[in-house]
Amino acid sequence: MRAASITAMATAEHNTPVTGLILAGGRSSRMGRDKAQLRWQGLTMLEHMRRQLAQAGARPVLVSGDRDGAIADRWPHAGPIGALTSVADALDDAELLIVPVDMPRLSAALLARLAANERAAAVHYADHVLPLRLRLDETTRQVLRALMARPPRERRLRALVQALHGVALPVPVDARPQLANANTPEQWQEMCA
Repeated sequence: MRAASITAMATAEHNTPVTGLILAGGRSSRMGRDKAQLRWQGLTMLEHMRRQLAQAGARPVLVSGDRDGAIADRWPHAGPIGALTSVADALDDAELLIVPVDMPRLSAALLARLAANERAAAVHYADHVLPLRLRLDETTRQVLRALMARPPRERRLRALVQALHGVALPVPVDARPQLANANTPEQWQEMCA
């Protein structure tokens, strides 16, 4: 079955609107340059991830980070938990479909499968906390605030997912390469080869 057909089927299964969120506030220190501006298939990674979320049915698609039009990180260098706490303070309750900016192989079909899954406050793929479908409500805000009060090394997405009793979906065998991040120039070159 073609990816577009899978995306349409998965999107049709859910009724709750999903807001896309791209986490693009990291320092890209291991990459040595802004990962959001790397080129993938003729687009910047930021544009590419925006397109993948839109094709998965997310409306609108927002960006978290220190860039024009984005939701600014109130806690710079506090990682994804700091970014999500900033987003939680800026948005009303919503269903979020969250992706990192550095996952170029991630397909709209795999994202649509998450978007269609409404059975828990946090839904992700087994052994991967991103991409993540997250219910943004008062419970999630309380967990985020509690995580921000912890020492930096304990502010982990995995802790957020565990506190919300997240559901881990099995990763389709052929989809495993889609969940790889490009954090270093060497990883980026491998993906581009």
